[in-house]
Amino acid sequence: MGHKVPPKAVRLGYIEQWESKWYAPKRDIPDLIEEDYKIRELLKEKLKYASVSRIGIERPGKMLKINIFTARPGLVIGRRGTEIETLRTDLENKFGKKVGIYVLEIKQPEIDAQLVADGIAMQIERRISQKRAMKMAIERAMQNGALGIKIMVGGRLGGNEIARTEWAKDGRVPLQTFRALIDFAKARAYNTYGVTGIKVWVFRKEFYKKTDRELLDDARPVSKEQIEQLEKVELNADKAEIIVGGEE
Repeated sequence: MGHKVPPKAVRLGYIEQWESKWYAPKRDIPDLIEEDYKIRELLKEKLKYASVSRIGIERPGKMLKINIFTARPGLVIGRRGTEIETLRTDLENKFGKKVGIYVLEIKQPEIDAQLVADGIAMQIERRISQKRAMKMAIERAMQNGALGIKIMVGGRLGGNEIARTEWAKDGRVPLQTFRALIDFAKARAYNTYGVTGIKVWVFRKEFYKKTDRELLDDARPVSKEQIEQLEKVELNADKAEIIVGGEE
């Protein structure tokens, strides 16, 4: 049987980082993990249409530091900061801790897997064909610098009684190459005929890869001077071996 692991999980500590960054005594860890989950669910519900990709949580001391990564920071902050202040007040009242909220803008939402998946889910809920939604998402991602993208849509597609799965792919998505930064996300589309699941893999870039100039240097032919120097080194090494052998 296949052992499927999320691409981010196997890259943690190598090229990926944890979304929750804090340390606590062993007895407090379960409660804090549950609290992180509730914070994320509350923010996702309140910021449903703000194109939120991920939510990072840090705990410096007794304070909560929340980083919201979004493609539409204006909707999160609100006019004159009213929306973000309301969010901060609600979180402080619910969890009884001092909260600091920081909004970070996503410059390229077309190659963010979570935003791509959410966009496809919203189109399916509006009765747009899943094939068209996948094709448009792939075209936008490849035009904006993605090295590869793969999309899976599953469920009662188009209202059919028998559920099926459809795939679409462009470029390469090397899931087993750990130096490859693979962004993975899931989303759900809710329709009258059932739930449609969406999975998206985006190959964004490859770390520790040689540049074109370095590859050209490796492939550059060896000059005559370098060949002569190598021959001299080999001759000197042979003479040293003969001398050592004669002494023995």
